[in-house]
Amino acid sequence: MSAAGQHRRTRTSRLVRTLAVAGTGAAALALPLFGATSASAATPATSATVITAANSVYPNNLDGWIRQSLDIMSRHGIPGTYDGIYRNIIRESSGNPAAINLWDSNAAAGTPSKGLLQVIDPTFLAYHVSGTSMDPYDPIANITAACNYAAARYGSIDNVFSAY
Repeated sequence: MSAAGQHRRTRTSRLVRTLAVAGTGAAALALPLFGATSASAATPATSATVITAANSVYPNNLDGWIRQSLDIMSRHGIPGTYDGIYRNIIRESSGNPAAINLWDSNAAAGTPSKGLLQVIDPTFLAYHVSGTSMDPYDPIANITAACNYAAARYGSIDNVFSAY
């Protein structure tokens, strides 16, 4: 194809694209600065595989874990919204399902807070939702158990705005 027939990108579109990429990179770098900076953690799961449950397909990432948890919660009558769950996850673990707090009073007592919503084992077991994993590090199980606990204690995860 001749040069005359090719689509030319304008300088403005290149600038917009560059700024968008730079802004995304800055947001990714800034993300760990917000939320639970005191919890240590392993590298978060970032696999592009999918999770399938109840004839739905969810991406294996924070968005998919929250959406799958919300579906399970709705079947069990557990209140909560995407925004409420997301806000608490970012504050508690910065979105890392392998986060563990090894320094607070729970950890000193031998029961460190674990996972996306930093749940201790006794609370996880007491509020575990049937049909989810018994692993407190499993993102779906952690979210649904934490939301079940928050519903019992505060009415909904949406009513939680600090450590709980």
